[in-house]
Amino acid sequence: MIERINVLALDWLTSAQALAVLGTQPQTLYANVSRGRIRAKKDPDDPRRSLYSGDDVRRLADRSPGRRKAESVASDAIRWGEPILKTTLSTVEHGRLFYRGVDAVRLAETATLEDVAALLWQVGAVRLKGEASGDGEPLERAFVALGRRAARDLPSLGRGPQVLRHEAQSVAATMISAMVGGTEGLVHERAAAAWGRPEAADVVRRAMVLLADHELNASAFAARVAISTGSALSAAALAGLGALTGPLHGGAWAGVAALMELVERDGAEAAVRNWLGQGRPLPTFGHRLYPDGDIRAAALMAAFELPPAFAALREAGERIVGERPNVDFAMAALTTAHGLPERAPILIFAMARCVGWLAHALEQIERGELIRPRAHYIGQKAGEPGGLS
Repeated sequence: MIERINVLALDWLTSAQALAVLGTQPQTLYANVSRGRIRAKKDPDDPRRSLYSGDDVRRLADRSPGRRKAESVASDAIRWGEPILKTTLSTVEHGRLFYRGVDAVRLAETATLEDVAALLWQVGAVRLKGEASGDGEPLERAFVALGRRAARDLPSLGRGPQVLRHEAQSVAATMISAMVGGTEGLVHERAAAAWGRPEAADVVRRAMVLLADHELNASAFAARVAISTGSALSAAALAGLGALTGPLHGGAWAGVAALMELVERDGAEAAVRNWLGQGRPLPTFGHRLYPDGDIRAAALMAAFELPPAFAALREAGERIVGERPNVDFAMAALTTAHGLPERAPILIFAMARCVGWLAHALEQIERGELIRPRAHYIGQKAGEPGGLS
């Protein structure tokens, strides 16, 4: 029997235990860790060794690649599994994020969102300037502006790549201008000015570069599905924005707000223990694609001083849970550190990721394929009790 190491309701296995369950060679175990399929962390009793998530190890062990049906393979792929679409845009390898082969962290040192757009869209200089439109909150204005365009813009089907790349700039400018307005300056400068925090412009720039794309995430996939039907680029961006707003995606930063209230009241140690004691995973800590810590979070947090409450939460969370803060934590901390609007994290995320959505849309158009998976029906069948007759 494999001995389990219990840490806060999660079980962790040594490499020998994990290999015994998987029945594979060490290099296969390490490859699964680097691809985010198995979570790993340093052994607190021996920093030279690593421990591996028992849940992840057993999930992979239960698979039999040579005998699985195609439907099972596809189903597993959708849940953080094997890649299901080929892309040349971005990838996470060995804990590092690359945009078309360029290290995103290094790019964030000097590049702007416009520079990343030019790289991902494969065009020359990019200008993302447009007119502010409508009333209401920034996110609401963005939905309305994209919705109006989606209703009137031409379909992407049958149109040339240069025309579509030019239109991508226009679509991104529409969404960004709806959120922060302004016609002069780079996007990060306009955002910082709109929020009355011009001194935050550089760190906002870094955040936007680090968030521009992230493999085939949920919102990028939504954008690709939409554009695969031949819809307008604005419709693809609208699909991406809709997916981004969910609490399991771009809205994840909000999960730390309730936790921070406990930190301010009870202290970080007590807050983390109380949270975990209620059977809730600690929000904004850990990321499946970064077993050794979200490199985007580390790069962003190095650019500003963490507020004391966030610094205390970071220390307590890392020590008690064994996971490092992810980029959602960093965005929440950035917002507090610079006094940005409460919803600045989702706005920065959306403006940055719009560049990625449109890059995925342009790439999918070149593929010319409709994304249309089959469903595995598990409901009642004709002739069964309560079914059709």
